[in-house]
Amino acid sequence: MLYTADILLIFAYFVISFVIALYFYRRAGKDTEEFFLSGRNLSWWMAGTAMVATTFAADTPLAVTELVAKNGIAGNWLWWNMVAGSMLTVFFFARLWRRVGVLTDVEFIELRYSGKPAAFLRGFKALYLGLFMNCIIMGWVNLALAEILTHIFGIEQSMLILWVVLCMLVVGIYSALAGLWGVVVTDFFQFIIAMSGCIILAIIVLNLPQVGGIQGLKAKLPAETFDMIPHISSTTTAATGMLTLGFGAFMAHIFIQWWASWYPGAEPGGGGYIAQRMMSARDEQHSMLATLWFTIAHYALRPWPWIIVALASLVLYPDLDPGARRSGFILAMRDYLPPGLLGLLIAAFLAAYMSTISTHLNWGSSYLTNDLYRRFVKREATETHYVLISRIITLLLVVASSLIILVMNSISGAWAFIIECGAGLGLVLILRWYWWRINAWTEIVAMIAPFGGVLISRFILHTEFPESMFFIVTFTTGAWMITTLITRPTHVDTLDRFYLRAFPGGRGWTKYRQSLQQRRPELMLGQPDPLLPSFFYWIIGIIATYASLFAIGNIVLQNYLEGFSLSALVIACFVSLYYLLNRQKSTQLL
Repeated sequence: MLYTADILLIFAYFVISFVIALYFYRRAGKDTEEFFLSGRNLSWWMAGTAMVATTFAADTPLAVTELVAKNGIAGNWLWWNMVAGSMLTVFFFARLWRRVGVLTDVEFIELRYSGKPAAFLRGFKALYLGLFMNCIIMGWVNLALAEILTHIFGIEQSMLILWVVLCMLVVGIYSALAGLWGVVVTDFFQFIIAMSGCIILAIIVLNLPQVGGIQGLKAKLPAETFDMIPHISSTTTAATGMLTLGFGAFMAHIFIQWWASWYPGAEPGGGGYIAQRMMSARDEQHSMLATLWFTIAHYALRPWPWIIVALASLVLYPDLDPGARRSGFILAMRDYLPPGLLGLLIAAFLAAYMSTISTHLNWGSSYLTNDLYRRFVKREATETHYVLISRIITLLLVVASSLIILVMNSISGAWAFIIECGAGLGLVLILRWYWWRINAWTEIVAMIAPFGGVLISRFILHTEFPESMFFIVTFTTGAWMITTLITRPTHVDTLDRFYLRAFPGGRGWTKYRQSLQQRRPELMLGQPDPLLPSFFYWIIGIIATYASLFAIGNIVLQNYLEGFSLSALVIACFVSLYYLLNRQKSTQLL
C-alpha cells in the first residue's frame, strides 16, 4: 500500500525530471550534434556517471537477484568476466573514439570502410542495433518494470502492456524534448537516487530480525553461497547456492567471452551508448577518464547493495518458485519498507528505469536518424528537420519496445542470448582499429555468422551457453578470416582518410604506413602512440577493478583482513596508474 508520503516523493521525482527536460529543450534542438552528443562538451564525471546510470536499469537488481538465487554471489561472473573488455576500451579505444569525430559509432563504418559493402553495413547495423537489438534490451528493462507494477501497484496482467506503454511514453517525451543533454543531466540525478535507495533497502533488510545481519545470513545460507569465485569441477552439478563450472565453461567465461562477444555496454573496442558518451566528452583525456570511472563504478561499486538484498530475499522468501526468484528484490521493497522510504525506492527504480530507457531511445534514434534516414532517405535537409525526425523516431521506438515483454520471460536468459548472438564479432571490432586489412565484408560476415553457429551448437552439437562459445567463436572467426583474405581491401583513399584522422598505433598498420609515406611524403607523419604502455595500463586497471570489487565485498561480508588487504592493493594500483599516465602525458608534451 502506498501512503501520501510515497506518492508525493514519486510525483516530485517526475516533476524534477521534466523540469530538466524543458530546461534543455531549446539547446537540444539546435542541431543533431547537440541532440545526440551534447555538443561534444561533457566533462568526464558527467559522461562517466551517465554510462553507469544507463547500465543501472530497473532490470539489473532483479537479474542479479536471479543469478544469486541460482548460483550464489559467484553467479555474477556472467557479467563480471567483462572487466577486461571494458578496461580495453579505457586504454586502447576511448581516445580514438573522441578523435575520429563521428556522430555515431555506425557512421564510423563509412569512415573506416569503402564502397557499397560499407554503405550496406551502415544501414544494416542502424536497423539491427537501433531497432532489433535496442528493442530487445528495452524489452527486458520493461519486463522488470512489469514486475514492479505487478508487485508494488497490484496491476493485473491484462493491463500491464497499457501501463508499460504509458511509462515508456513519459520517458519518450522527455527524451524527445531534451536530447542527450537532458538524458545525461537526469542520469546524474537519477543515479544518485537509485544508488541511495538500494543502499537504504540493503541496510533495512539486512537488519530485519528474520535475517539477523551479515552473521545471520551466513548462519542461514550455505557457506558456498558467499563464494565470490566459481568452483571448477569436472561436472556441472552444484550444491545449493554454489556456482560450479566445468573447466570448459570457466575458460569460456574468463578467457573468451570478454573479447569475443558483442554485448551492449561492454562491447570490445567500445560502441553503442558507451561510444556515444566517449564522443560527447570535451577531449580525449575526458573520454578516457569517463570510461575509467564507468568501469570501476559499474563493476566494483554498484553490485553489493543488490547482492545483499538478493541474499536476504533467499532467507525472507525461501518458498519462491525458482522461476520467480528475481521477484525477491521487489517483494523485499514492498513488504519491509516504511512509508516514505517505499516511495523513495519506487522513485529509485523509476530513476533506474528512465535513465536506461532514455539513453536507449536517444541512442537508437541516433542510428535510425543519422545512419538510415539521413544517409539513405533524405540527405540534404536542415538540422531542424533532422531533429524533428529524431523526436518522431524516439516516440515510435517507445511503442515497438513496449511489445517485446509479450515474448520475453527471463532477464538473465536474454543476457545469454545476446552474448551468443555476438560471439566472434568482438575481435573484428578490436582489429578494425589496429589492422588495415579488415574490411566491410569482414564485419558483415562477423555479424551474421554467429546465428549459424548458435543453430549448429544448439541443434546439432547440443551444447549450451557458455560451453557453446567455443564453437560459435571458432565458427565465426573462421568465417570472417576467410572472408577478409578473399575480398578486396578497403580503398586506399578511405584508409588514408581514416588513418590521418584516428592515427592508430600498432604493427597492423606498418605495411600501410610505409605505403602512405611513399605516396605522400609531404605529410611528415609523426610517430603513433606506442601500444605497450597501454597494455600495462590495461593490466593494472583489471587488477584494480577486481581488487576493488572483492575488497568492498569482503568488507561488507565482514571478512575484514581480506577486505583491507585488497584495499591496499587497490590504492597501489591507482597510485601507479596516476603516476604512469602523468609521466606519459609529460613525455608527449616534450
